[in-house]
Amino acid sequence: MNLRKLVAEFIGTFALIFIGAGALVLNQGALLEVALAHGLVVVGVIYAFGHISGAHINPAVTLGFLIAREIRISTAVGYWFFQFAGAIFAARMLKGLLPVYGDLGVTILAENVSLTQGLSVEIILTFFLVNTIFNTAVSGKAGNFSGIAIGLTLVFCILMGGPLTRASLNPARTLGPAIFAGAEHAQWGNIWLYFVGPCIGAALAALLYIGVLKEKDIE
Repeated sequence: MNLRKLVAEFIGTFALIFIGAGALVLNQGALLEVALAHGLVVVGVIYAFGHISGAHINPAVTLGFLIAREIRISTAVGYWFFQFAGAIFAARMLKGLLPVYGDLGVTILAENVSLTQGLSVEIILTFFLVNTIFNTAVSGKAGNFSGIAIGLTLVFCILMGGPLTRASLNPARTLGPAIFAGAEHAQWGNIWLYFVGPCIGAALAALLYIGVLKEKDIE
């Protein structure tokens, strides 16, 4: 296992949760600021670490890459471990550093959103995100603009899904804050949908890419 790749995934995921969840805590109700915080982190991380690990910083994205046979299972397992570790460490740092941490930016369903609705939103939005990743970064068609395209996709996903599910699209983004937020804030009974939804969305995007959208070599 390449240590450089694992360290890149750890730092990248740490940055996403530290900045993204931190912005949510500090900017309650300011949807645009929170969306931009997440999107800009993704842009920065992609350009910093994309050439090292691919800058997945999301277990669902790694699953998509595994399904598309872009990485090996051993690499995926290593990525998952370090992504979750980075997220957990980031959440712990937020709790220790923020003067007021509230719910620590946990991803929870809005009061009027059902489990089925929340699951569907997470599936659809993660599909959009991973679809962009495959058709820009993986295909190579977007060149140096892939990081911007991916970051902007995350921004528009959060602008729509933030008021409904807080738009996790990322099991690590959900787990880290949930561990340290306390039982009064984290919806542990619903946490499964933040794992299942993103994984289904990523899998669908990967299958669409390898089955339909990926350019085939012309013999």
